[in-house]
Amino acid sequence: MQTKNPVMRNYADFREPDSVLGQPQQTSTTGAALPGQRVVTLDDVVMKSAMMLGLLLVGAYFGWSLAPANPGIAFVAMGIGFVLGLVNIFKKQVSPGLVLAYAAAQGVFLGAISFIFQNTFAAQGTNLVGNTVMATVVAFAVMLTLYRTGIIKVNARFIKIMMVALVSYLVIAVISFFSSFAGVGGGWGFYGVGGFGILLVLAGVGLASFSLALDFEAINQAVAMNLPERESWKLAFGLVLTLVWLYIEFLRLFAILAANRD
Repeated sequence: MQTKNPVMRNYADFREPDSVLGQPQQTSTTGAALPGQRVVTLDDVVMKSAMMLGLLLVGAYFGWSLAPANPGIAFVAMGIGFVLGLVNIFKKQVSPGLVLAYAAAQGVFLGAISFIFQNTFAAQGTNLVGNTVMATVVAFAVMLTLYRTGIIKVNARFIKIMMVALVSYLVIAVISFFSSFAGVGGGWGFYGVGGFGILLVLAGVGLASFSLALDFEAINQAVAMNLPERESWKLAFGLVLTLVWLYIEFLRLFAILAANRD
């Protein structure tokens, strides 16, 4: 069964072991590198991811700095990042420039929205953003450890469960977004509705965390299938996309908890 991850689905076939000489068969709509063409390595993906994260941090600095005088910059950057994200997801030919532009736009958005949340919901002396960054790093490390040790196995069953959960969560999130304009949950949508809201945002954190396992598996499959080196950009993009989602979910969780304490 091929992954439905829109960034990674061209790379990996997660079959249950139908084997040839005991090895799982793999198929892909993305061809292996041509003779003489450099193939993707794990180091390539790590380096591209580091470049994206570095640019994201620079963007976050500017977003944080601009937000006090121009809070609307958060929504402008969010819109630009959303459009660039869709372009990178569905564009067949990888474009490093567009991938880096996505990282920069998302950085501005994260910096600005973090400033707004820190100054709106956090009590004096509470480091809402610091806690969110730490939680994101810890979640990433835990998921990588669970994946590398084989405690989490990305197989057909795992993917089916994840796809059902992700689609269900997306539907609820969209309905919640529109309901927030009607004042539901104090403007938070379903996320602000008492205990249900806390459970919903915890589900978002969990899904974003487990989505990292899909990214790790797709990266391993891409390396094993000797895809061209340029695909490391799309693999890095998929990983950063998930990390941005995870950060936003943690930020919302801590903001709601802080608001409920006041």
